Amino acid sequence: MPDTPASMTPQDTLVAIMVAVSASDEDLRTSELVAIQRIVNHLPVFVNYDPDRFKQVTQVVFDLFEEEDGLDAFFGLIRDGLPERLYETAYALACDVAAADGILGEVELRMLQEIRDELSIDRLHAAAIERGARARHQTA
Repeated sequence: MPDTPASMTPQDTLVAIMVAVSASDEDLRTSELVAIQRIVNHLPVFVNYDPDRFKQVTQVVFDLFEEEDGLDAFFGLIRDGLPERLYETAYALACDVAAADGILGEVELRMLQEIRDELSIDRLHAAAIERGARARHQTA
């Protein structure tokens, strides 16, 4: 397993989830990266987050995705680093990143489903979160 930042913080874990969604289709679009940066710069959950950790966390995700059982290891990191009170926040951020470029491909949808399942997000709550992301990223 790749070197992980010394004990991933909840914020690191949220960043890792967003990066994983963006990287899931092997096409990190600028709009998705801008969305991640905007989220990190503006949401209260990232107050006091050290932006220098962003690159390190991103590299951990990329390294894990190169491994045969990397997705399992990724979800292990998520379970270890994310308190339950942030599960819906994590799923909402994942949906926002996925919707940022206006293209939701099969791979991204599958990744969102995996995240939803791993975080035990109730189907009704997930639908509301997904609907909100879709509404926020709708074009004219």
